[in-house]
Amino acid sequence: MKNNENNYFLKSERLGFGIWQKNDLNLALEIWGNNEISKFVGGPFSNEQVRTRLMKEISNYIENKIQYWPLFLLKNREHIGCCGLKPYDTEKNILETGFYLKTQYQGAGYAKEAAQTVIKYAFEELKVTALFAGHHPKNKASENLLIRLGFQRTGTEYYEPTCLEHPAYLLTRENYLKLCY
Repeated sequence: MKNNENNYFLKSERLGFGIWQKNDLNLALEIWGNNEISKFVGGPFSNEQVRTRLMKEISNYIENKIQYWPLFLLKNREHIGCCGLKPYDTEKNILETGFYLKTQYQGAGYAKEAAQTVIKYAFEELKVTALFAGHHPKNKASENLLIRLGFQRTGTEYYEPTCLEHPAYLLTRENYLKLCY
């Protein structure tokens, strides 16, 4: 990806959101091919599995104009991870949201900033009725962030890649409108 400022379709204060391209496998490998980052979602993943995930993200964008968009720091164009949306319950107009950050960028508020930007985009531009999110039972950082973002626990959902029941959350339009993003 030519990650210059003109290629960001969405921006926050510190982050630019790009769009995955076929030639971005090296960037995708930095996220989904990294065991430390992918351990909570069924990783480690092989190069071929990462290629398949990249193609799924590209397909989601072609079909739905959404994906887990690659994230870049605006100050130096450094690729730091991804954050975005994917289909969840099309009949009810609910999308799923999530984020992956490279280890060295965790704990600096980037996940929250990226998630808030995507949440605002989902409700204000895409007019979704709700957003779904889940996390690995041992991923306390994601749990805490989802709660801070206003998501409410709805139960658990089986997640095949990990063979575990993952805590499940929903952020409704009504609750989003109560938040001050």
